[in-house]
Amino acid sequence: MRAPSYDRFAKKQTVSLTVNSDLYAKVRRAGINASQIAEEALAGALDRALAATMKAEVRQDLDAYNAYVAEHGSPADLVRQHYEADDDAV
Repeated sequence: MRAPSYDRFAKKQTVSLTVNSDLYAKVRRAGINASQIAEEALAGALDRALAATMKAEVRQDLDAYNAYVAEHGSPADLVRQHYEADDDAV
């Protein structure tokens, strides 16, 4: 299970949001907790933003690794060659 992206037990903070007045009126009449829905939507948006950032970082790391391999060869192959050379010494 992955760690939450924010402290779910942090103190609540009053904020001001601008929303469609007709939508908000209908949400209130329907008994929907707008604060809870907004918090869930914000948490989802944060998770998507963090995932996109992580994906970009992984892509950057893979590109750097591939550039290294193109220039120097595979680290696994280098290690394999090193230990194959040592086998003759035993």
